[in-house]
Amino acid sequence: MTGPDTGGSPAGERAAAGEGAAAADAGAAAPEAVARGGFRSLLSPRRLRALVAENRIFVLVLIPAALLRADAELGYRWQAWFNDSFQYMADVISMRADVTRVAGYAVFLKILQPFHSYLLVTALQHLMGLAVAVMVYALARHRFGARPWVAALAAVPVLYDGFQIQLEHLLLSDVPFEFLITLAVTLILWEPNPSWKRCALVGLILGIADTDRSVALPLLAIFAVYLIIHRIGWRSVLATLAACVVPVLIYCSWFYVDYGQFAMTDSTGVFLYSRVMTFAECSKMHVPVDELSLCTTTPPAKRPIAQAYIWTDVSPLDRFPPTKFSPLPNQLAENFAERAILAQPMGYLKAVAHDVEFTFHWKRTVFPNAATYDEYLFGKHGLAVPPWAAKPYHGYSSQVAYYAHGNPQTKVVNPYAGIIQAWQKYVWLPGTVYGVILLVGLGGVILAWRRWGGPALLPWTISVALILIPAATAEFDYRYVLPAVPFACLAAAMAFGNDSAARRWLAARRARPAVAGGSGDAAKELAGGESARGETAAS
Repeated sequence: MTGPDTGGSPAGERAAAGEGAAAADAGAAAPEAVARGGFRSLLSPRRLRALVAENRIFVLVLIPAALLRADAELGYRWQAWFNDSFQYMADVISMRADVTRVAGYAVFLKILQPFHSYLLVTALQHLMGLAVAVMVYALARHRFGARPWVAALAAVPVLYDGFQIQLEHLLLSDVPFEFLITLAVTLILWEPNPSWKRCALVGLILGIADTDRSVALPLLAIFAVYLIIHRIGWRSVLATLAACVVPVLIYCSWFYVDYGQFAMTDSTGVFLYSRVMTFAECSKMHVPVDELSLCTTTPPAKRPIAQAYIWTDVSPLDRFPPTKFSPLPNQLAENFAERAILAQPMGYLKAVAHDVEFTFHWKRTVFPNAATYDEYLFGKHGLAVPPWAAKPYHGYSSQVAYYAHGNPQTKVVNPYAGIIQAWQKYVWLPGTVYGVILLVGLGGVILAWRRWGGPALLPWTISVALILIPAATAEFDYRYVLPAVPFACLAAAMAFGNDSAARRWLAARRARPAVAGGSGDAAKELAGGESARGETAAS
């Protein structure tokens, strides 16, 4: 990705600036249309034709991506199951807060239950995936003035990655989470100085996202720091924090009603315990008597992967009465994990780095095991309902059948299934390419160091956090990588937007030969133009 080829001339530079301004005007046209004539004028045939004409490259990229999602629906009618999906469905039927994971996604499914349609659920999730791409493109092109092909390219991974499309088809919380965080980023970046009301809305969205996936709460700190270092105002910072707390408090109150604890889960300690059990040695720790049962004599080099210390019988947590997801085991596991990290910090860092490394491999590895890895694929057969979830309920064979008022098994239909199977096999974003995208975004952030990294700092930091947090608190999983990708792509595209430090740097390098061989007046004019743009960017 490069900036516009201006030939190093002042006229070319002015043309590039004009092009960026035109993009910004195009982005502002929709709100102005709403102000003049409401949404009717915005959705008028004339306005829609104008939008298509202004964004024809992106439209050409968007349409095939939508058709791929339609093919996925026709090939896998009307959902794909993952092992966690059945627990979400149990939460929907019981409407009890889950002790293992936050159940905001179950609330989303409950809202849609009256329609008794898995097609509606997955169709909405596919639309969320497309919406994420639209927001990435809109920010890159119409807010930050990236070239049309650069902005469209930034949206390609979320549009065409076969594993992203499959994730949208799974009954899991990841895609709604991805959509909510992208929406929050779009709202905060759409204006240089967002109002406190807009910041409050962003906080509310982050709070809702935290009830969907608990990794959202640490992201609140990233948003708050961004607002502070860019001097958006303390009123906006406080509005963001206060609004975020509201959904979290409501969820904790729900959990309290069900379990008598003011918390969101009974699993944070258990998951952190699994993280440290790949390296923790009790001989190097000061372990109190009540935690000795959590030790193991198996040498670290011979231990299984982290999640085995939750879900298999090798876990010392099974020495406690069922269930391990209850207050006492969870608290003891958390205390033990903290002791292990303090006693063996290098072991902890090595374990986290090992998991993060998986993210950037060129090829995908079968992880954590073949059975789980296959659930991330469009396969020849759908995942069967497990025995524990196949108990009759209200005249239906299971709770998942009751939700749809019909057969819950995925129906694999060819030739549609074969098309999306082949697509997923060959079209996906290698981890190494994701790493390169992160480096491009980092370059833009570094070049904008005088402005604390500029606006690109927010999406770039979010992308990195979404990779680090799971590895630091539980374990790597491929599905945790996919929601991180759009933010890295956005940061990379913003690095070459109009008035970006990277674009000015490239323009200056192109201009050097012309300045060296040209007249003194031309050199002064070019220098003056660069200085003026620098002042504008800093304001």
